[in-house]
Amino acid sequence: MIGDVFAYLVFFLVIALTYALACLGLNLQWGFTGLFNVGVAGFVAVGAYTSAILTAPANPERLGGVAWPIAAGWVGAALATGAVALGVGLVTMRFRHDYLAISTFGIAVTIQLLATNLVGLTGGPFGIHGVPRPFADVVASPLGRNVVYLVVVVVLVGAVYAGLERLVRSPWGRVLRGLREDEAAAAALGKSPATFRLQAFTIGAMVMGLAGAVYAHFVGFVAPEDFLPILTFQVWTMLVVGGAGNNRGAVVGALVVWALWSASGGALAAILPHALQARGAALQTVLIGAGLAAVLLVRPRGLCGEETVVSPHAVAE
Repeated sequence: MIGDVFAYLVFFLVIALTYALACLGLNLQWGFTGLFNVGVAGFVAVGAYTSAILTAPANPERLGGVAWPIAAGWVGAALATGAVALGVGLVTMRFRHDYLAISTFGIAVTIQLLATNLVGLTGGPFGIHGVPRPFADVVASPLGRNVVYLVVVVVLVGAVYAGLERLVRSPWGRVLRGLREDEAAAAALGKSPATFRLQAFTIGAMVMGLAGAVYAHFVGFVAPEDFLPILTFQVWTMLVVGGAGNNRGAVVGALVVWALWSASGGALAAILPHALQARGAALQTVLIGAGLAAVLLVRPRGLCGEETVVSPHAVAE
């Protein structure tokens, strides 16, 4: 019994921290820069598929399968997602608010459809199997591999967190906050809004792509249904609950919301009759949405909230 609880806890933490990576990327875009990206699922998918294609064994039915080391796959995932985000950003950074949201949502749907139909590259609806696990040839037991993977993910999230903290507390980060609060004032001080927005959008997407790669190597399989719009809803909920504009809030929100998501899913599965199990996922989404509304009423800035509010004129420092 204790062993089963420990195994589930390890599994829970790996998935929650994978979401935390995606939240950190979204926080850079929205929390610090004000970019309304509703295409999170698409960028996560690019990272997951890129790493899977680069590291999985050869398969005569599709391209890729070059069996690169996992670390190379993760780097490739971040770079490929960054390249896609750069191309998307060059087109969409002129948009604002709901227009940017609509365009990024459309891009995410397009990426999911490409993953479904490019059978020769992505495996189509059947996905890519055999995505390797780190240390699988060293650690024999499945639980041991999960524990080792959890340690790797903790170190990775810590490194990304520390790197983003240095960025957002640097003069570059102060420019992002200045653009978010008053773009005209920041531009009057000689800062290029388009350049800084594009940089933040690209770096944030690279972190999302890395999250996709981490997920792919944990479950050992990727398919188009893993990257539906519900993924974007989950990541946004986590960031809002934790507190946008605060990297600690992004991590806390991921842990809290994933705990609620998992608990509500288990509870609904136990309560609902078998004939209504298929509707449980929709009810679960409604419950999480209601919880989000409650958090916004009680703590509008989230559980952690933004630490400081920097005047746009501080970008000149």
